Amino acid sequence: MTTTTLAVLVPLLPFLGAIAGLLLGRTAPGFVRPLAVLPTLTALALAVVVAVRQGGGLAVDAATELTPTGSVPIDLALHIDGFAALTAVVVGVVATCVQIYSTGYLRDDPRYPSYAALVSLFTSAMFLVVYSGDLMVLLVGWEVMGICSYFLVGHYWETPEARAASLKAFLVTKLGDVPFLIGLFALAGETGSFQITHVLDAVANGGIEHPTLIALLLLAGVAGKSAQFPLHTWLPDAMAGPTPVSALIHAATMVAAGVYFVARLLPLFASSRAAMTVLAVMAAVTMTGSALAALAQDDIKRVLAYSTIGQLGYMTGALAVDERGAAVFHLLSHGAFKALLFLAAGVIIHAVGTNSLAVMSRMSHLRDRVPDAYWTMTVALLALAAIPPFSGFFSKEAVLGAAEHVVTGHTERAPAAAGWIVLLAGLATALLTAAYATRLWLLAFRGHGTEAPDHGRQPLTMTAVLWVLAIPSLALGGFAFRVLPDWFDGHDLTPTLTTSVLGTGMALVGGIVTYATWRHTTAHAAHLALGAVAAHPERGAGQVEAEAIASHEPVYGDIASAPDPSDPGRLLLGPLHRHAATGFHLDAVYTALLVRPVQAAAGLVRFLDREVVDTYVRGAGTLPRWLGTAVRRAQTGNLQTYVSVLLAGTVVLAVAVVLAATGA
Repeated sequence: MTTTTLAVLVPLLPFLGAIAGLLLGRTAPGFVRPLAVLPTLTALALAVVVAVRQGGGLAVDAATELTPTGSVPIDLALHIDGFAALTAVVVGVVATCVQIYSTGYLRDDPRYPSYAALVSLFTSAMFLVVYSGDLMVLLVGWEVMGICSYFLVGHYWETPEARAASLKAFLVTKLGDVPFLIGLFALAGETGSFQITHVLDAVANGGIEHPTLIALLLLAGVAGKSAQFPLHTWLPDAMAGPTPVSALIHAATMVAAGVYFVARLLPLFASSRAAMTVLAVMAAVTMTGSALAALAQDDIKRVLAYSTIGQLGYMTGALAVDERGAAVFHLLSHGAFKALLFLAAGVIIHAVGTNSLAVMSRMSHLRDRVPDAYWTMTVALLALAAIPPFSGFFSKEAVLGAAEHVVTGHTERAPAAAGWIVLLAGLATALLTAAYATRLWLLAFRGHGTEAPDHGRQPLTMTAVLWVLAIPSLALGGFAFRVLPDWFDGHDLTPTLTTSVLGTGMALVGGIVTYATWRHTTAHAAHLALGAVAAHPERGAGQVEAEAIASHEPVYGDIASAPDPSDPGRLLLGPLHRHAATGFHLDAVYTALLVRPVQAAAGLVRFLDREVVDTYVRGAGTLPRWLGTAVRRAQTGNLQTYVSVLLAGTVVLAVAVVLAATGA
């Protein structure tokens, strides 16, 4: 088969698997799991073949008119260049791992057939976004992912948190999609085509009259889909969905779509220096703010959610300095280690029955209960913290190196201000990322107190995929920065000495300071426990120390004022902790600025409709009703009454005639 045919089958197979899974979910439940895994696995194999055939060479293009519109045509088009081919492989790997993992994680869930079908549809939509060469067809995949996220985040719809989170994810992303759609129409209006190749040709020839306006409209949709400031608030709440869904959304679909879209049309954004500066500011605020918020979260999945927001900030930061290769390199690297982090977190949650790091910190020997999750999550956290030689180091340094090139004048593809913003924010985020990664590892695996529950070994389908994803998390970066330039724009992705030293140094400082703070807090808790032993000599020191950490009774003095005595995040953030834990109150700001005014306007409209419009409607019906009532009462059926009325009328008429004649 030709490369074009194979590329068409890649998104088609998961779609057909989703349809078949829904149809057979009730009648033949034994086919549900094979229909969830095999089409996605086959799509992955075909995506690998497409990538090998494309080989980083000339883009594979094919198009056929989908429907005549009378103006700008819509084409069913493919545009597969090097980074599209590799992105599709990452999507396939993560989606396949998620489907295999879910067969164990949700093995007792009665709604697994619909869940698996939605995951397959989600995967198909992302493949469509990656391979599409027409912006309208890309928009179809873009919106299908939005509706899939609504259903998957709300999978546990019995809980109010899941219902609220799914609705919030849908509405916030739609808030960005409205200007995004307007931007697409404006772009097509100026270029005369929705095809990506035609749009890029128009940009290269100076055919865009309003690049800044179009770029800013498109960035609104990107901010919503990729959870960038200020439309990022939906992503932490989306953790109410099943953990495998979180892995899929964060690592390979949905949030990656926005970054991928900007990378696709980067020349359009680069044609406006104002848009690039806005993108740089958006990236800087996103990465630093989310890293601070991650340091204050107690829910292990919310820590990882804010981590995703920050890492996406690195990608948009690379795009802001016009370095598509570094952005996509980090997208590929992040896809592997973030999927691993979420799936390992799912194993931990499955074992202990809670998402709370505070509860995990009161459990001893948790790492012995979940050894696969312990070792693979350690690898993924080292990659997240960008510690060499793990993959995250090479991809993150490619971003920082690109920003340094702009700052030092080695390249003039982006404004110097954008370079400074991305570089400084990236270094600060490197410190904070290592800090919250270290904190998560310490609280989850170095706890003290009661024995961690032993629920037996996790299913092989859950643990095997962890080791599959650990391989690229450990080894991808070591050779990828040498190979990927041939697949991308040819720009060098080799880490530079200056940013490597600065970035790694900041990461080490963040990790060491967090560890020292943790030692201090646990030692302080132990010191207070020894005081309690002196006050209660009949109790052993070990028992009192375990109780001091496992519970927060007033007997332990001022430790009762701290919700978690071993949490270094509280001491590191100080008074900022309370604000960071709530996402810096951005939801409250949105409630005050958007939600309440809309509710007030809706209340006013309801009042006007009920008390004004309905009053006129009711009045128009009341008068005829009264007249009808009077006539009905006159129809008594009594003959004497009718004769009396007739005679009275005759008398009245006679009198009237006499009076008229006399007057004449």
